[in-house]
Order: sequence, then C-alpha cells, then structure tokens
Amino acid sequence: MNRATRATATALALLGALSLTACTGGGLPDKGAAKAPATADPASRSDLRPFYGQRLAWTDCATDGYECARLTVPLDYARPGNGRTFVLPVARAAATGPGKRIGSLVFNPGGPGAAGAGSLEEGMDEAFGAAARARFDIVGFDPRGVGGSVPALTCEPAEEETEEEPAAEEAAAAEDETPDGVAPLYPRTEADRSAAAAGARTAAEDCEKHSGPILRHVGTDDAARDLDILRAALGERKLTYLGWSYGTSLGTSYAEQFPRRVRAMVLDGAIDPSLDWRQRVLSQSAGFRRSVDDYAERCAEIAGDRCPGRTPGEIRALIERLYQRAEREPLPVAEDSSYAEYGGMDATAVLDAVSMAMYTPEDQWEPLSEALREADRGDATKLGALGDEEETGSEDTDTTEGEEQEDASPGASEPPAVPDDNGDAALTAINCLDVPHPRSVRPYWDALAPADKAAGVYGTAGVTAELTCRDWPSGERRPHKVAAEGVPPVLVVGTTGDPSTPYAEAVSLAEQFPAGMLLTYEGLGHTAYGRGDACVTAKVDAYLVELERVAPGATC
Repeated sequence: MNRATRATATALALLGALSLTACTGGGLPDKGAAKAPATADPASRSDLRPFYGQRLAWTDCATDGYECARLTVPLDYARPGNGRTFVLPVARAAATGPGKRIGSLVFNPGGPGAAGAGSLEEGMDEAFGAAARARFDIVGFDPRGVGGSVPALTCEPAEEETEEEPAAEEAAAAEDETPDGVAPLYPRTEADRSAAAAGARTAAEDCEKHSGPILRHVGTDDAARDLDILRAALGERKLTYLGWSYGTSLGTSYAEQFPRRVRAMVLDGAIDPSLDWRQRVLSQSAGFRRSVDDYAERCAEIAGDRCPGRTPGEIRALIERLYQRAEREPLPVAEDSSYAEYGGMDATAVLDAVSMAMYTPEDQWEPLSEALREADRGDATKLGALGDEEETGSEDTDTTEGEEQEDASPGASEPPAVPDDNGDAALTAINCLDVPHPRSVRPYWDALAPADKAAGVYGTAGVTAELTCRDWPSGERRPHKVAAEGVPPVLVVGTTGDPSTPYAEAVSLAEQFPAGMLLTYEGLGHTAYGRGDACVTAKVDAYLVELERVAPGATC
C-alpha cells in the first residue's frame, strides 16, 4: 500500500468506525435507519453453539504478567458451520485486587486496525485507573483480520510471491512507481485527478488480490458479534466494555445488536454512526485543522522556546510553506529514513506527520516543533520519524489453542507471520466496508471545494484519500441513528479539542443512546481516559465499578 493510501487512512482515521459524525438525533432510528436488532439469542442457534460453548485456555504470554489465549469465531455468520473461521488472539491482565474482582473488562484501543492483545502486552492496562484495575481483569483481543488474527488482512504479496516475480515485471513495477511529479493535496487538474483515481484503484485491487476471501467479512458488525462470543468465552453474563476512538464504533454496534447484554459501556473519542462518507470527511478534517490552529496558538505552553515560530502567524506560515515545498519536490531526508526510498517526504507525508502529532500534544508538540524547524532548514528526517511506529511481534503472543477452540474450528490452520502492512490494510478495509461510498468519481471531485472551504488541505487530502473505498467491496452498513432499546446508561466521553473524533460527535452519540450520559473533557488531543486527568479517571472508574451515573453537564 502506498503512502497516499496510508494518509487516506489517517485522514479516514476512524471513519465509519471512526466515524466523525456531527449530526444530533434521538435514540430511535428515523426513516432509512438501521433496523432494531432481533431479540433472538444467537447462542441458542445450533450452528453457533460450538462457538458460544468455548472456554478460553489461558497460558502465560511471552510478556511476564499477562495471560494469553485464542478465540475461534465464524468467518461468515450467515454460514457459521461451513468450517471457515477466524482465530483471534486474546490477552488479559488479572485484577490487582482479586478478592474484590467483579469480572472482565474488555477494551478496544482504536484504529480500526489496532491489535488489542498486543496493546495489552505493551502495557495498555496502565491506561486504566487503579480502581478499575483492582476490580476487573483487563482483556484485549485482536479483531477479525487484525494483527495476529488468523487469517489476517494484507494488501501486499507474500515474501515468496515477491521473490518469484519475473525480473521484467519487477522492472515495470518499479517504473510505474516512479512519480513524474508529486501528488498535490488538492488535485485540481484532470491529470492530477486521473492519477489519484488510478492510484486508489490500484491500492484497492492489491487488497482484493491478497486478502480477497476475507475482505467482506471484517466489518464492525461482525466484529461486534465476535465480541459477544468473547463475552461468553470469558464466562460473563453481561459485558463491561471500554472503547477508544474506533472502539466506540465497535461498542455502539454491540449495544445495538445485544442491548440487554451490556453491564457498562464507556465510549471515549466517539464516532456518530449517522454521517455519510462526505460528512465524516468534512467533520474530521475540520477537527484536524482546528487542532493545528490550536498548536500554532498554544505551542509556547507546551514546547516553549522550541516552537518553530515566535508567533502563531509564523508557525502557520512555516507549516504552509512546507506543504507547498513538498508539493513541488519531496523534502530531503537522511539515507536511513523510512522515506528515503520515496525520495523524501511528499506533501501527503508532511500533512500526515503534522496531523498525527495532534493526538497527544503533551507528548508530541515538542518533537513536532523541533522537526518542523529542521524541515524548514532543509532536513525532514525528524519529521518523517514522528510517524514511525515500533513494530510489535504478534507471533510472540500466539499460544496453542485449547481443545474447545479446536472443536469449534475444523480445519483451523497454523498462523502465518503477520504482514508488515496489516495495520494500514485493516484501517482501509474496515473503514471502506463500514461506510458506503460512491462508485463514480464525480461525487469526490464535487466534494473538494466544500472540503477546501471547511478545512483547507486537511479537507481536500481527506476527500482524495476516500477514493480507495470507491473500488472496495460493499458492506451492508448504512448511516443511521443508534437503535439500542433496552441498553443501560452508556457513558460517552468527549474531548473539546479532539482532532480526530470532534467533540460534536460525542454530543450527538450521547443524545442518541437511551439514557446516554456525556462526560466532557475540556482539553486538547485525542480521547481523554488514560491520559492522566484525575477527574476523568475518577468519574469513569466510578461508573465502571459502581455503575455510578454521570450527572448532566459533567465536565472535567
């Protein structure tokens, strides 16, 4: 998958699942909304009983202090008995106060494409408050197609497949990848638009080629059904759940399908399911633009003298200057930079780095400031390094399946190595499947001018990024207001300066849930719980542990 597709995903950042919905609505669906979930218990279906009858076989993880297991779920819920399955890694951190243990608290760290089991082994349990950790086993899992899931999504050929590629084809591929120019953040000409559409089509075709059989089965609604099988396998009568970012979309889907199986649910960094693809792009891209403005205005509060300008105007001008330079020619990087093979950082890569630094200002604004200053002086190496993520060894978390899983999963195969591109592939695959997109290119070009007006290059780059979904397999989800009659009070947490899931999304989602509660965090960055605010921690933990409601208008 090329970098333009990755930036798309970043811009899609939480779309569909990461949906950036700015509409407000009541708790019942309007015309055209999703149907209310059926009341029949899936566990009573004979073809699903083997899956619901599993009990997890826990063993020590490769990382001390955690236990690992594997869960088997059907590939296709319409035909669960056909022998085709996903096998999902699961990990848990035991409650620190076992004498007062309430049960399991399942979380999703976001994405889509973030691996919950691997995140837990990297210390994700530390994001939970002491009260929650004392009373719950903290449980993470890799959703279908993600991380250590077997099978896993990939948009790249296997290593042996690449090695067998004829030399002539390799040369042709290399020639095709050599850009005649740098893709602009706002494609205005027919040539630029044709190139953007062709690149998006190629990215979609690559994913179809290498992940084809599972592409239609990695949507959020199916992942939510897996979550219910996990609940049963953990021995829990009802689910206690916390989802960040995309995890709010997964939690919402679960609440709609299994409203009476929810004990407590926290949705932090909310995605409103009622927006269509264009509304989502406008909402999220405007959020990033506001956050970059916040950075320019408030840089000195966090980065001090390291800010790349003395005034907000100087900082904005520098960032705009880098975008313009990178559109003419990639910004130079060192030979050991991950961008060296592309000839440097193009405008999409620069925008990606700046946008991602908005997620946690307390950690990222200072290094961003240094990186911007050096990029302006002619060396973008540090800017390119901002987005580099440490590779996690998913293979280390794999454990042998228990007999229960083997019985439920005839023909389950040994896990292959997790593809390097799995996070990007999953992000694109799930977003595109969850959110319907036009098949014609015209609606995308029509959206460019409104996006430019609403959010500048953040908007136009976001629209262009959506082009990959144009050639993607269609899912069954449609934009709709939440239908979850019978669900207990759900706690939605919204951050006023959230770049990726704008605060309006949280307001809207809380209003859509029956008896939904909204906790407002007045601050910057993406999501609130787990980032150190004592007020947020206390209120969320009190709800999770004691089911204590949050008062209307509650603010931290």
